[in-house]
Amino acid sequence: MRDPGSGQSRQYIGPASAAATANAGATGFAHAKDAPILGHARPHGRAELSEPTPQPHPQTTAENGTRYRDTRRVTLVGAVVNAFLALAQLLSGWLLNSQALVADGVHTLSDLITDGVVLFAARKAAASPDQDHPYGHARIETLATVIVGVFLAFAGLAIAWAAGSRLVSHEAMTGPATAAIGFAALTLVAKEGLYQYTHRVAKRLNSRMLEANAWHHRTDAISSLFVLVGVGAAVAGFPWADALAALIVALFILHIAGRLIVRSAAELIDTALEPEKVERIHRTIMEVPGVKDAHMLRTRRHGSDVVADVHIQVAPMISVSEGHRIADAVFQAVTAQHTRINDITVHVDPENDAEQARSSELPLRPTLVEALREAWGEAPELEAVEHVSLHYLGGRVHVAVTLRLDGATASEDLEARAQALAERLQQNPRVGDMLGEVTLLYRPCTH
Repeated sequence: MRDPGSGQSRQYIGPASAAATANAGATGFAHAKDAPILGHARPHGRAELSEPTPQPHPQTTAENGTRYRDTRRVTLVGAVVNAFLALAQLLSGWLLNSQALVADGVHTLSDLITDGVVLFAARKAAASPDQDHPYGHARIETLATVIVGVFLAFAGLAIAWAAGSRLVSHEAMTGPATAAIGFAALTLVAKEGLYQYTHRVAKRLNSRMLEANAWHHRTDAISSLFVLVGVGAAVAGFPWADALAALIVALFILHIAGRLIVRSAAELIDTALEPEKVERIHRTIMEVPGVKDAHMLRTRRHGSDVVADVHIQVAPMISVSEGHRIADAVFQAVTAQHTRINDITVHVDPENDAEQARSSELPLRPTLVEALREAWGEAPELEAVEHVSLHYLGGRVHVAVTLRLDGATASEDLEARAQALAERLQQNPRVGDMLGEVTLLYRPCTH
């Protein structure tokens, strides 16, 4: 027997081979009544395609509903606290002559706007996939995170401009009233409390959007700390400290805004997971029985979840259903061991398509079946064909033809007959140079 890519034929003949083929027919070969003969599909064998069920109003799953309720609760708490603080900071800063308090109040006011963005995005992201968004709405969270970052950036720039202008001004600066220290301390405690509460919920839900909002609260807390120090120094006789504190707050806000925008933008352009996480996923795939190799593993974040796709290599001669079962096993293993991966598309390869010659230019079944008809012409074996198996390997098509062995096809020298039929197919000008092995399998007639 020659190498599969050599183009030489191989025949299984004789009583022993016929018996072996008959047994294999029960498990490995489709019977004539179950499979198309020479490419003619029988009407009852076609699967009826149905149109996808329209979902004009996206539904919310139980898990997404719980996620939305938790996100809504923590965001509403933050909105109420921010509304109270913004009013207190702006009024106290104006009445007590503290630019730092006014700047912190503007920062808090921006929180109210971003809280509204978070609530809107959380409700939309909780909706299940629909016809227009078959992959779901999780990216709305990512987009909302970018919006939060942009608001932070604008707030930081405004505060920096006002504080910087006051520092370079030649006018005499006056310090704030002593009571401003109390308002700054109150703001610090409230903002740090909001950060701790929101961060715990964000970690439990693995929500980047809530994480962004939590860091928004933390920036407020840190800015309030600088405000407290600056106001205290200004009250102690250093009036420029109030403006300096406002400027430091602005720089910190800009840093956090930049980080949120960059991370979310990376998700929007489908940046892969960290290499060590991708390697762990690859190891999980390789542990699945039947997987010989895995390549082209690609990952990307989708809101709080991760989606992936991969090519797996399996034994080339297994059935389509077994290959599909192995792919199912890969899906189950990956989603079970990597909880944030909620979807992975598995492409099954009979060979490493990154190394082997591609089969994309080889003919499909109708062309090969027509070539078989032309090659065999009036040969009685043409009417005895029960099944034609095609294997696209090594840049060639390997053909296995199962024949019913009866009076019309019986011959004193089956080996010579099989060799002649194989050569006639290989000499067909339409497909001859594309063929690999041509195998004839005889199945004894049992009725």
